[in-house]
Amino acid sequence: QVHLVESGGGTVQPGGSLRLSCAASGLGFSDYTVTWYRQRPGEERELVAQISAVGRSTLYSDPVRGRFTVSRDNTKNMVWLQMVNLKPEDTAVYLCQARTGLDTAWGQGTQVTVSS
Repeated sequence: QVHLVESGGGTVQPGGSLRLSCAASGLGFSDYTVTWYRQRPGEERELVAQISAVGRSTLYSDPVRGRFTVSRDNTKNMVWLQMVNLKPEDTAVYLCQARTGLDTAWGQGTQVTVSS
């Protein structure tokens, strides 16, 4: 079982960039698919990006494709979400999830605010 902690959120102006980190502790992190979600107040959680267990494949939601990049380093138990050209509609709490067929873990989330 893994434990996840996100960091890197903050407030930026439109067009700015942030890099979110998801640090994992526990055994077997390289077996987990990791997904970044975001959630705005009063709305459902939305998938943003996903990376496979060994990092060979990624997928992105339409609103972020071309602006966000997900990556991981299993030797460091880390996953990152690089976000560029941020827009006000990207404002949300961003959470990472690690999942195998037997286990699902969530972090506590990090706030991203895009505002002028």
